[in-house]
Amino acid sequence: MRGLEKEGFETPTEVQAQVIPAAMEGLDLLVSAATGSGKTAAFLLPIMERLVGAPRSDSGTRALVLVPTRELARQIHVHFTRLGSYTRLNNGVITGGDSKGHQIATLRKNPEILVATPGRLLELLETGEADLSDLEILVLDEADRMLDMGFVDDVLTIIGRTNPARQSMLFSATLHHRGLSRITERLLREPRVLTVNPVREQHPDITNQVLLSDGPEHKQQQVLWLLRNEIYEKALVFTNTRDGATALGNYLMGEGQRAAVLHGELEQRERNRVVGLLHSGRINVLIATDVAARGLDIPGVERVINFDLPRSGDDYLHRTGRTGRAGEQGVAISLVGASEWNRLESIERYLNLGLERRSIEGLKASYKGGPTKRSGAKKGAKKTGAKAVAAKVAAPKPKDRLRDRKNIGKRRRPKSPAGNEIGIEAGHAPLGKRPTAQAQPKPAQGEGAKD
Repeated sequence: MRGLEKEGFETPTEVQAQVIPAAMEGLDLLVSAATGSGKTAAFLLPIMERLVGAPRSDSGTRALVLVPTRELARQIHVHFTRLGSYTRLNNGVITGGDSKGHQIATLRKNPEILVATPGRLLELLETGEADLSDLEILVLDEADRMLDMGFVDDVLTIIGRTNPARQSMLFSATLHHRGLSRITERLLREPRVLTVNPVREQHPDITNQVLLSDGPEHKQQQVLWLLRNEIYEKALVFTNTRDGATALGNYLMGEGQRAAVLHGELEQRERNRVVGLLHSGRINVLIATDVAARGLDIPGVERVINFDLPRSGDDYLHRTGRTGRAGEQGVAISLVGASEWNRLESIERYLNLGLERRSIEGLKASYKGGPTKRSGAKKGAKKTGAKAVAAKVAAPKPKDRLRDRKNIGKRRRPKSPAGNEIGIEAGHAPLGKRPTAQAQPKPAQGEGAKD
């Protein structure tokens, strides 16, 4: 309780109010909860309560929290250190990209709570350095992200190395991920399903806005204006590519912004340095890609700016969920060009959410919204490329009919490709000259009709 008071916990969030009592009963849980809902404390508090209430000095690791990223592992470790500051429970962190020797030394101290990423933990299990045979509680956090990152086989192998009598809890932003059933079938026994703040439900403390843009250079100017004129403690700016993040970061830093770039190609030491700068306040703007930002829990983020519109409604919620946490107000601003309009409408339909349109005086876009006309749709426009080939194939071929050949008659004789006259088949003589008005003989047998 003293740890809770020290951290300022007063009223539980919705996910904490639902998860903690069920976890204290020892039930297996399948929980859908959005990022920033308070789920970390929802599973850490029952773990600490159980381990403190039943101490075991002769046991190895008793609780394992499995997460997709190093950053998330470190954040959970920090949460535990703060909440458990008045307990004698010890914990360790096992992640890729860090010293394996140091982690082996940590495991030899028999940490009661272990926070780990799947890849490195599996390596240490296979060498016998890690042992989960005494495990009492297993938590999978952000399970949908683990699946997206290709960890499903590693996770299943790790589950197979644990004590079958354990209690298990799985947390995911969505329970509809197509690969989730492979894990739940192996992990959970008659779980209680809890759905809190479904992923398609936008957080009420976030204001969602759209700025229309005319292209990358215009977007850069708009972002710079927002960072110079909006009031915020920290801001996250998202791009869809590493190159885009680097280019935007160079531009903003060149304009004097206290900014840094985070993407998946950075070395672990550099990633740690950048996140540390943001936590400490030495920088207040982080430009990041979706993959690099997974698992980040940065307090004080009051602005999320989508330089590039995210590729899906779920990605939109994952990005914007970095702000508006713990009852604080946040603003999410998406810059939308003509090529992104259809995706914007798709995201709004998916989330059943209308994003507020706004503009910046002096930086208004010439693009006014709505789908742009396709250049090939102009009346009489000549078809080219694949469409031209398809049109030729679909065009009806002229019929080679006998009566048409007969009626060529006196107007012209068909020419062969070489320019010679084509002979008339036997029995099909050409029409003779038109007789004068005084004599109108009947056409001879075999003559064709006049044109």
